[in-house]
Amino acid sequence: MTHPLRLGVNIDHVATVRNARGGSHPDPVRAAHIAAAAGADGITAHLREDRRHITDADIARLMAEIDLPLNLEMAATEEMLAIALAHRPHAACIVPERRAERTTEGGLDAAGQREALAPFVDRLKAAGIRVSLFIAPEPRQLDAAARLGAPVVELHTGPYAHATAPAAELRRLEDAAALGSKMGLEIHAGHGLSFANVSAVAALPQIAELNIGHFLIGEAVFTGLDAAIRTMRTHMTAAR
Repeated sequence: MTHPLRLGVNIDHVATVRNARGGSHPDPVRAAHIAAAAGADGITAHLREDRRHITDADIARLMAEIDLPLNLEMAATEEMLAIALAHRPHAACIVPERRAERTTEGGLDAAGQREALAPFVDRLKAAGIRVSLFIAPEPRQLDAAARLGAPVVELHTGPYAHATAPAAELRRLEDAAALGSKMGLEIHAGHGLSFANVSAVAALPQIAELNIGHFLIGEAVFTGLDAAIRTMRTHMTAAR
């Protein structure tokens, strides 16, 4: 069965540009408003431990000002759990986080950290927050997500996006999307997607949502954010 394909726009790197110089410009919440007007289905923001881009104040404003669902990317820490429970966004995507990394470099090891992740998944779900796990497209990670009771997984598309010969990585995504769907998981995907590579992923019928940020913000420098989002939607729709 083919799901309607949603687009979540990640606004982290608008905040990265703002924080490079300090002050309040460019405003990531303004970017979220533009994304909503351009047809985004949701807004994604990663509140990191070091607050390198999105800040606590940004999350509060997004919750207050934006009508679209907010997907809060977060590490499995007590600090981030407390913030999620205080704001109660539509969704929380648990991601791995290492201080030295420039961006999220790999999927969450749900299989190896199942016992540690369980209380975070349970408490978020109890608060009515949709939980997703950002994982590699591997059967053992899908199985761990299902056993944890996470209703959603986001498949890490970075290896596919950055491969010089992506056919094998695309097949991994295809197999994982099919397997996860059979397990009853809702399948999302993201990381490294662009106009050049999104179509093959968007064509996978089990995928319900793509979360895209860095490319759209970079493209916005040249074409504007509205145009970048609308062009991405065109590629996604054509693929379906």
